Amino acid sequence: MILEKLSILNYKNIAEASLDLSPKLNCFIGSNGEGKTNVLDAVYYLSFCKSAFSSVDSMNIRHGEPFFMIEGNYRNENDERENIYCGMKAGGKKHFKRNKKEYKRYSQHIGLIPLIMLSPYDSYLIEGSGEERRKMMDVAIAQYDSAYIDALNNYNKALQQRNAMLKMEENCDIELLKLWEEQMASYGTVVSEKRCDFIERLTPLFQKYYSTISDDREKAELRYKSHTQRGDLLEVIQRDRMKDMAVGYSLHGIHRDDLEMLLGGYAIRREGSQGQNKTYVTSLKLAQYTLLSELSTRTKPILLLDDIFDKLDAGRVERIVGLVATDTFGQIFITDTNRDHLDKILHKDNFNHKLFAVEVGNIH
Repeated sequence: MILEKLSILNYKNIAEASLDLSPKLNCFIGSNGEGKTNVLDAVYYLSFCKSAFSSVDSMNIRHGEPFFMIEGNYRNENDERENIYCGMKAGGKKHFKRNKKEYKRYSQHIGLIPLIMLSPYDSYLIEGSGEERRKMMDVAIAQYDSAYIDALNNYNKALQQRNAMLKMEENCDIELLKLWEEQMASYGTVVSEKRCDFIERLTPLFQKYYSTISDDREKAELRYKSHTQRGDLLEVIQRDRMKDMAVGYSLHGIHRDDLEMLLGGYAIRREGSQGQNKTYVTSLKLAQYTLLSELSTRTKPILLLDDIFDKLDAGRVERIVGLVATDTFGQIFITDTNRDHLDKILHKDNFNHKLFAVEVGNIH
């Protein structure tokens, strides 16, 4: 999928922008805090119906303005056109439309415009809680498997109902509790199986990228850990029901799953340097891009690379440049604080590209 034109009004610090984009490489140069990442976030929004960084939509409206609007005109490999629009007034409802027709459910849109984003915030995949790593798996899988979204949403609804009942000090209906547990087990097993399949497919791609970028210096591994691996999920959930009642929430289920990230056999969060951590996350996202390209047969994903070269030595930068310069990748958006790294990419091949300067929310 190619984003040909991007229009922005009052999104974060961007007052107004209308950008005609390159089908291959779009580079945004500017100092920190000028709005480069906000441009990429607007592109992300059009794929996922939300910001990559803010869970509250109204927080994306530019200070002092009554609304924000983002619009994208796309073209796929079959030369079919798509217009995606999102607008929201302060205190009002968000409107998200495809070809002027509003979606009834945002989940209907996920996967139409596949996208992978790599940003400095992805350091939380290593440093943060299991919630960050589950979210990464959920976002990736949802783009090629709509049944996954339904199973995950149904599991979360059952989990919420069970937790509400666990908080009751008295008169807890055990039969109704069992019903929610059965739904958690049924939908949770589906989610776990799909996550496991995703990691099995992803791991060899991830290891190949890591080996290339690191010049084969370390061995990187991924291990999916799930409560479903302890036995029948319904039995696992019900086993400690009394303990769950004591604490007031569910201690077992796929909402506690995690992804172990290892380097040289040890947890990278304890062993990895800044450069190794950046290489790890970069390899993880490039592997997701490749897998999504294979599984999403309609179109190539869009790749967003925000400040990708920070904290990497010259050798690793050069090898990343060599990777993204290939035909494996479709349309790419890159931000950086200077032109040095981008010039290396542009000189690598005769790329179709556009270079934008970003200053205090103004884009030229």
